[in-house]
Formats: sequence, structure tokens, C-alpha cells
Amino acid sequence: MRSHARRGRPPHDDVLTPAEWRTAHAVQHGMTNREIALRQGISIDAVKFHVANVIAKVGVSNRKELRRWFRTPKGSALTHAGATVDTAVTLGRIGQVSRSVRDIGQSQEWYSKVLGLPHLYTFGQLAFFDCGGTRLLLTQQGDASPNESILYLQVADIARAHVDLMSRGVEFINAPHMIHKHGDGTEEWMAFFKDPEGRPLAIMSQARP
Repeated sequence: MRSHARRGRPPHDDVLTPAEWRTAHAVQHGMTNREIALRQGISIDAVKFHVANVIAKVGVSNRKELRRWFRTPKGSALTHAGATVDTAVTLGRIGQVSRSVRDIGQSQEWYSKVLGLPHLYTFGQLAFFDCGGTRLLLTQQGDASPNESILYLQVADIARAHVDLMSRGVEFINAPHMIHKHGDGTEEWMAFFKDPEGRPLAIMSQARP
């Protein structure tokens, strides 16, 4: 007798398949089905199929509950990186800040070539830069929010940075100006400029006597 090979994909030894994990994590990140489809290069129907499978497999009732469900994928580095039970949790420096942009290509070039921030990597509509150890995330959206938090970028010499950035085409809103003088004579200086969407950014520095 000839044996029949099992059809379909091979079974996974984890609660979710790799595709389902990617979809679950995207849902937990707050992404819509359309955003997930664009990011992963699949159809919206495929995303809906994965979401339905994930909800059924992990035993939650809906998308809202899925956002709060937690488990690490089998073989994840996070499984081996956890602290011991008796280790106190402390919050460290800010690891990442996020800013929306209209055009990720234009903004990637401006932040890297004009501002000179080290470009870490880009995938899809996300671009990451290093700001002295804090990661800057740029996310392309249809309409960049006019009410973004202002990024204050520290420089050693604000006068020199002002001249240098202007030579690269940066449009400053105002010249460097002192905003405060401490009791020991240390001066706080700032200057504001515009990003490609016309929203403010700033450079700042301290001048010590």
C-alpha cells in the first residue's frame, strides 16, 4: 500500500506560528489590519485570518484582550534575558522617542544628511536614528501631527552648530538665545528650527563660566 503524505504546513511546536506571532505582536502594538497588511506585504483578509486564529488559539475573547495577553515565542531571546525573581525593577534612561512624518524617504534623508544623525535602520514606513544613545523613531503617517513633542538636541557649541546647520539648509525660527542663568554662572542656551513638516525642533547647550 502506498502511504499518503500529510498535506498542508508542518505543525509548529509553539502556541502560534511565526506568521501568527508577527500578527499578534503587531496587534499588541496598536496597528490596524490595514497597517499590518502594508507592513507585512499581505492582504487584509490574510491579516483577519491570522488574527482570528490567534484569538482562538490563545483563549482570549477579542482584539482588546489580545493586546493585554503576554507570552514569549518559543526560542525567543527574551526568555533567556529575564531578571531573577528577587531583582528589583528600575526604570532607566529614555530608550526611544517617536515622531510622525509625512514622507519617510524625505525625512530619512533630512535627519541623516542635513542634521547628521546616525541612521540605524529602516523597514517599511519606519526609520530609526541614534541620538546620543537614545533611539529616534520616525513613522510615516498620512498627515503628520502638528502637535508633536519638541525634540531638544544637545550640542557642545550652540553658536557653531547654528552656523553649521544653516549652511546645510536648516531653517531656524530664532537665533541662539539664553533662556536661564544659574547661580553658579552656567548659562542655558537654545535655538529653534523647523523640520520638513514645518514643526519645531531645537538645539540646546550649556555654557559654563
